[in-house]
Amino acid sequence: MKYLGFEVDDNKIDEYIDKLGVSIAEACELILEEAGKLDEPEEVTEAIKDAEKNVKRRYERGEKKRKQTSKERKVDKTKGFFLDEVSALLEDLGAVVVSRKTETEATFTYEGATYTFKLTKHRPPKK
Repeated sequence: MKYLGFEVDDNKIDEYIDKLGVSIAEACELILEEAGKLDEPEEVTEAIKDAEKNVKRRYERGEKKRKQTSKERKVDKTKGFFLDEVSALLEDLGAVVVSRKTETEATFTYEGATYTFKLTKHRPPKK
């Protein structure tokens, strides 16, 4: 049988129809593709390669919920002591301490402006 200008074996067509349950045209196309006679134009293959390069991955949240961990927060008493002393000094200078965030920072106002004092403990350098 002739299909798209190529000769296709009738026995193979029957075999593909029986095994795969496809139409005669689809069986002929499969046979010709396997034989390498049906090639895509270069423009199509280049467009496919470009499209594959530009595909961005989509990461979505799964339905599975994360297990909640109960981690105890470490309290740095030294930083708390320093922040207490700085807050007392600021109050002596005429500032009003508005809020305090644990032992890390204190927010105060002085002459109508609001300031935040943050205390950071640095790690020792690696050897």
